[in-house]
Amino acid sequence: MKKLKAVDFFCSIGGVTRGFKEAGIDVLGGIDIDASCKETYEKNNNAKFLSADVSSLDKEKVASFFKVKKNQDDLIFVGCSPCQYYSNIKTDKTKSCQTRLLLADFQEFVDFYRPGYVFIENVPGLDNKPESPLGKFKKFLVKNDYVFDEGVLNSKYFGVPQNRRRYVLIASRVKKEIKLPKENKNNITTLRQAIGDSKKFPSIEAGHIDKSDLKHSSAKLSALNLKRIKATKHNGGDRRSWPENLQPNCYNDHSGHYDVYGRMSWDKPAPTITTRFVSYSNGRYGHPEQDRAISLREGATIQSFPLDYKFYSNSQGTVARMIGNAVPPKLAEKIGRCLKK
Repeated sequence: MKKLKAVDFFCSIGGVTRGFKEAGIDVLGGIDIDASCKETYEKNNNAKFLSADVSSLDKEKVASFFKVKKNQDDLIFVGCSPCQYYSNIKTDKTKSCQTRLLLADFQEFVDFYRPGYVFIENVPGLDNKPESPLGKFKKFLVKNDYVFDEGVLNSKYFGVPQNRRRYVLIASRVKKEIKLPKENKNNITTLRQAIGDSKKFPSIEAGHIDKSDLKHSSAKLSALNLKRIKATKHNGGDRRSWPENLQPNCYNDHSGHYDVYGRMSWDKPAPTITTRFVSYSNGRYGHPEQDRAISLREGATIQSFPLDYKFYSNSQGTVARMIGNAVPPKLAEKIGRCLKK
């Protein structure tokens, strides 16, 4: 049997690419509009990066750049497009609604090349909005003789130390049936197992800058937020333990939303990592014991990137965005092994 090959659309820094490579798939390269991802993608994955907007990319360019052809049975097209518009997490919909059509753009490439396999991953809300292009995409698959399986998978059941639910669809033109991998609910990795080793993740203070490739760097905290996190109970505490003078005005006479300013719990998977996981005030991103938000490297490890995966930027915000936008490699590896069966 020929070794499966893949082209990773919307590849970012290579979460799917790394996972597929671990599964034994030959990833030819990736495409992304964000040129700042190029160095991180190429140097970690030994694969080509095409800096381009998929919405305006010449379809023939994919063939010439990655050396693929139409109707290639051993080829996978990956389309994990950014789609904050459909996310259950609050975002500015006016800015992100433009991402609604990226799946439709990806569909045009699938239609043009007719690869043997297709894989898409997105937020669960993608399938819950009446204006979603997903329905059209599934009708297109059926019309073009693809079989597919779909569902919402939680990454924590696939070796990722994070509670991260995602909509996943896999399709095949060359098989009579295809099935998503099953969740293993007996195989959960806790935060302690992921980042609790003090030799790999030594104690640091808020604002620490790690200039090594590890990037065990933590964002600065204001004097007020430093008081707040010091007043937060270790191992899962939140603002309910604060004195009244530390409470934000926006939460006066309001209960709930206790994840904001909260600490993570050692013996549970982490909450969903977003592009703002380095910010203590943007979710439950406080370290379980240390008075700081989790570091860049801790966030990358929670996303299941290996310790030797290097991030090529001097900006904490840029690296956090790269990590938060990625598909967890271990989830992608399970999908890749499923496609190989």
